[in-house]
Amino acid sequence: MTDAQETAADSPLRTTGGAPPDDVETAPLPLLAPREGIPPVVVDDASLAEVIAAFAAGTGPVAVDAERASGYRYGQRAYLVQLRRQGAGTALIDPAACTDLSGLGEAIAGTEWVLHAATQDLPCLREIGMLPTRLFDTELAARLAGYPRVGLGAMVENVLGFVLEKGHSAVDWSTRPLPEPWLRYAALDVELLVDLRDALEKDLDRQGKLEWALEEFAAIASAPPAQPRKDPWRRTSGMHKVRRRRQMAVVRELWQTRDRIAQRRDVSPGKVLGDAAIIEAALAIPPNVHALSSLSGFGNRMGRRQLDQWQAAVDRARALPEAELPQPGQQVAGPPPPRAWADKNPLAAARLTAARAAVSALAERLNLPQENLITPDTVRRVCWQPPAQTDETTVASALLGYGARTWQIELVTPALVAAMTIKRV
Repeated sequence: MTDAQETAADSPLRTTGGAPPDDVETAPLPLLAPREGIPPVVVDDASLAEVIAAFAAGTGPVAVDAERASGYRYGQRAYLVQLRRQGAGTALIDPAACTDLSGLGEAIAGTEWVLHAATQDLPCLREIGMLPTRLFDTELAARLAGYPRVGLGAMVENVLGFVLEKGHSAVDWSTRPLPEPWLRYAALDVELLVDLRDALEKDLDRQGKLEWALEEFAAIASAPPAQPRKDPWRRTSGMHKVRRRRQMAVVRELWQTRDRIAQRRDVSPGKVLGDAAIIEAALAIPPNVHALSSLSGFGNRMGRRQLDQWQAAVDRARALPEAELPQPGQQVAGPPPPRAWADKNPLAAARLTAARAAVSALAERLNLPQENLITPDTVRRVCWQPPAQTDETTVASALLGYGARTWQIELVTPALVAAMTIKRV
């Protein structure tokens, strides 16, 4: 038994079927229904006010989850919000009907929110007025604790001894009304989240990692919204095949046309036109609709009106003057790709090899993923352009400037300083 499993066994879980068996590895119990049943979905202000009052009066952390319609709808907004708190029970809220949940967010603002993979849900929660001041991320906690499988289902089974219902994570959550099996699945996602949090907290504490986790959680809670990505069309799948600037212009025009259509129709861009079709058209640069329709991504069921709009995008790219064509590569701040280091800066390449080996060994000793110990990008930046004096003070200062947390700096700095000394060999 792991520390977290021992904690779970010691704590009576208020779940359907009682506490888990002692041997959770061989006898997990199916969790078939929420302990108080499936609550009605909140779709009006009066019901929302009741939920706000109940959760404000509840005690302890609040389990929070959100369901999106990725792959079906445009953007990443929430279509269902699930919450659970002791004394308040479980609530399922429809953000399409109750578009402003800032009142609920304010009611539980001073409470610790428990989320699994918080960075995935926080952007869509922010859009509807919900943002925590304190949080506990059970997925990140599991990573720091050294668990090899950190999905919610795996963690609930391995730590608490229950099997969550599977199969509805990738459904179209914009469907109305939501089917009862989907609602049961959604309610169960927050059913044991606080129990999992408690077990993982004790596990981290026993390993001496709790302060690391708390620092990570604080950084997530205080992080500003992500800035819009520059030139998002460059991330079209298959872009590595596109070499010429005119072809890049075709990708850009088709991507932007697709995005406008998808936004107007509120559907996933991939349902409007696939990335493979965009790349195929860019490589061919068809001169007319007939040539375009012969490409596999544009034939068969595509109507003439649709073909005309895609050909118009291609024609705009074909007509651009040379000076307005996109440049071959996006200017990226920071070091070049590591594969180019040996030629551009052999000494930096040697530093990077030594630093990666040191970080890998340290992460293995601490039983946590390398990327959680320190991000690979931070290691590359320090190795590419190290401080003039590579002592612990200057290296620690450089790490801090790249956004490393205090606990990471304290652990990694000595190993990186040792790697930096390779320049004197």
